[in-house]
Amino acid sequence: MPEPEARRTYTVVGGGAIGGTIAFHLARAGHPVSIVDADAAHVAAINDRGITLRRADGDESVQLPAFVPGEAPPELGRVLLAVKAQTTEDVLPWLESRLAPDGFVVSLQNGLNEQLIASFVGESRTVGAFVNLFADVAEPGVVRDGGPGALVVGEPDGRISGRVEEVVADLQAWGPAKATANVEGYLWAKLGFGAMLTATALADAPMADLIDRHRRFMYALAAEVFAAAGDRVLEPFDQFDPAAYLPDAADRESATDRLVAWLRTQPKDRSGIWRDIAVRHRPVEVHHHYAPVLADADTRGVPVRLLRAMLNRLHEVETGAVPMSEHHLRELEGEL
Repeated sequence: MPEPEARRTYTVVGGGAIGGTIAFHLARAGHPVSIVDADAAHVAAINDRGITLRRADGDESVQLPAFVPGEAPPELGRVLLAVKAQTTEDVLPWLESRLAPDGFVVSLQNGLNEQLIASFVGESRTVGAFVNLFADVAEPGVVRDGGPGALVVGEPDGRISGRVEEVVADLQAWGPAKATANVEGYLWAKLGFGAMLTATALADAPMADLIDRHRRFMYALAAEVFAAAGDRVLEPFDQFDPAAYLPDAADRESATDRLVAWLRTQPKDRSGIWRDIAVRHRPVEVHHHYAPVLADADTRGVPVRLLRAMLNRLHEVETGAVPMSEHHLRELEGEL
C-alpha cells in the first residue's frame, strides 16, 4: 500500500454520523476536507465552530468549510458519499453535474448503492465501501463518537486499484480501514447483521439485550437475508461472523455470545434506526436497504417471510400506527 499523502482533497457529501466522523478525522490529519449537507443549521454550525466529535472524555473540534448543495464548489474530485440511502437518487443528478472528469465517488453508505451511483456517474467513477460505525449526530455541528468499527473499500468489479489504496491509506486517519477484492461480500454480510439491528428498533431497549433475548428470531432473520444472497461469498467483520448464521452452522450460539458481548461495549446501545423513529421522528432508510434483497429473493424463489413481516411491522411503528414494544418481537418469533 502506498504511503499516505497529507494533502489529498476530499468532499464529504452528507455530513451526518458517518460523513461527519470521517470528515473530522481526515481534516484533523491535515487533508483539505469540505462537507456538503442539506441541513442548513448543521452547515452553519460547522462553519461557525468546526465539526465537533463528542466523546465520553470531552469534545474536540476541527475547522473545515461546509456548504449547502447550492453553494458547493462547481467541481468536485474525490467524493465520499454518506447521505441516507433514500436520498441517494435525489442527490446523484446534482453530484454528476459537479463531478470532475477524473473524479470519483466512494459510497460510505448503508445498503447496496453502487449500481445506482454508477448509473449516474459511470462505473469508472464509482467505488464501493462497507462501513460499520456506531455514531450519531448529537446536535448541529456535533457528532457523537460511536467507537471503533470496520471500514473496507474496494472496486465493485473486485479490483484493488491504486485509488482504492490511496483512499484506504488516507482513512487510516480514522482507524484500521482496509482494501478488499470483495466489497459486495461485506455489504451483504452487513445486510444480515443489519436485519437483526433493524428488528431491535421495534422496541425501546438496548440492541444487545434484544438480540440476546430473541435469538431464534434473529437467527432466522439473518438466514433469510443470506439465502437471498445466493452464492455470494460473505465476509466477517468486527464481531459478526455471517458463517454462523448459515443453515446447519455449528457455532451459532457462541458466535452470538461474542456478538452480544461486543455490542455491550459500544457507547451507542440503540440503533440509528431506533433513533430516527424515537428521537428524530423521520423516515428510516432500511426499506431502501432491503429492496434489493427482496428483489433478489424473488428472482431466486427464496421465501423471506420473516424479513417482510419485520419490515412491515417497522413501517407501522415508524408511522405511529403502533407503539414501540418488545411484544412485536415476541409475535414475530411466534411465527417461526
